[in-house]
Amino acid sequence: MTNSNIPNGSSKAIEKKTHNGSGRRRKTADEHLLSTVPARELEFLHSDPWRVLRIMGEFVSGFDSLADLGPAVTIFGSARTKSDDPMYAAAVELGRRLGHAGFSIITGGGPGIMEAGNRGAREAGARSIGLNIELPFEQSTNPYVDESIEFHYFFARKTMFLKYALGYVIFPGGFGTMDEFFESLTLIQTGKMRNFPVVLFGTEFWGGLIEWIRNKMLVEGKISKSDLDLLLMTDSAEEACSFIVRATNEENWRAPMEEGSRQSMRDVWGRK
Repeated sequence: MTNSNIPNGSSKAIEKKTHNGSGRRRKTADEHLLSTVPARELEFLHSDPWRVLRIMGEFVSGFDSLADLGPAVTIFGSARTKSDDPMYAAAVELGRRLGHAGFSIITGGGPGIMEAGNRGAREAGARSIGLNIELPFEQSTNPYVDESIEFHYFFARKTMFLKYALGYVIFPGGFGTMDEFFESLTLIQTGKMRNFPVVLFGTEFWGGLIEWIRNKMLVEGKISKSDLDLLLMTDSAEEACSFIVRATNEENWRAPMEEGSRQSMRDVWGRK
């Protein structure tokens, strides 16, 4: 089976990069950490405790590098978005608007929407941050990143996205984008984060998902109506930027929206 998204000849190059000199596929740090080791292989008694130090090092490095970042917004979206895609142009515009509004821009540091967000930040003269991740194939940092931080572990990287951003803007993307979207809503709903605006950019792309959430999750009682207040869906870079600026400057404006969602959770568990 071939992947139509991979140019001719590229599959062999990718295969070569994912294997070491012995012909065996190279495992990422995440894969090593999450792998179950047979009892007969006792090496894990020594390797896993030491791996904790590497994890700690990633948190220390991230915290140290971003401690003075100031107000920032994280932009997510597909790495497969081409530069001639309207969503690429929209992400550039939004990154530029947010940059002019005083925000730094954080992305995953890769191509596509990530590149567009960093490009907009660069054009606005704002700090442009890329949090890159080790993958089984090589992912180069896009040329619009001013400060790149490398991570081996997704969970360490995801912590940096959340900790140093005042809000998320989520463009059309795949599984990774969905992961960040739903995790942010869960953290807001459960009170782990407060006054954290989430914007879905692209009504045509996201509309079907939101309709399903309303018609299935809400109708079947899996979420409450107030949970839908946790996000804004728009096609306007101006509206997305204004939404984040207002949430940042007027905490009391957004607080009731989030509290309604948290109260519904307390009602489910019978807590005041």
